[in-house]
Amino acid sequence: MAAAASSPRVRYREQTRAQIKEIALAQLAEGGASAVALTRIAKEIGLSGPALYRYFASRDDLLHALVRDAYDDIAAAIRHAAADLPDSPAAALHRLADAHLDWAITEPHRYLLIQGNPIPGYAAPPDTVRRARAGMGPFVKVFAAGRPTDTVQSVVDEMTTWLHQDETAADWLSECAGLTPDDPNAGCALAGPVLAWSHLHGTAHLEVSGQYTGMGHHARTLLRAQMSMLATAFRLS
Repeated sequence: MAAAASSPRVRYREQTRAQIKEIALAQLAEGGASAVALTRIAKEIGLSGPALYRYFASRDDLLHALVRDAYDDIAAAIRHAAADLPDSPAAALHRLADAHLDWAITEPHRYLLIQGNPIPGYAAPPDTVRRARAGMGPFVKVFAAGRPTDTVQSVVDEMTTWLHQDETAADWLSECAGLTPDDPNAGCALAGPVLAWSHLHGTAHLEVSGQYTGMGHHARTLLRAQMSMLATAFRLS
């Protein structure tokens, strides 16, 4: 099996797939998802149209690969930050939020692919939910140490109900923080990331799409203020 996996044919296929994705990413950076065109890629790489379809069955198949890669990469960046977090949950929250924003700023076209406006006629593969949750996993562990104030208690209550209704959410909570739905901190552990994600996505999206240009402030300053408010709302010290 190992010999087959490293055969010249397999290596060539993987190299060609990687080259196709690289060209597609350049098109994405140039003009967004609508600019990704298999015919242009085939011409640039020196393949016929039918030959290209041996590597990606359709444009959607290629977009699936780009979407999966983007989710995996942002999750890896956040996990890297999570590997050496401060002892303070509030400081840890800031570190994770910075990692999210850093990746978005570094890879704006890829961030907008997964968090921007929907692509007409395109539906992301179902496994992107799992991949997206991987990026939020470290936030779950941080908020599991929280003690919600009245300001966010209604969200905590909704998350607690969700955990008792959705087995996959309960499994995710167990994987990330070792908690069960009946744990007193379970709802808090999910409510915090849900609220944090709203701030993270909103700030990063506005930044990479240029909406903050000329407004006299930096996205990081805004994001840190938002994370500080959440830390207060969940009594993270």
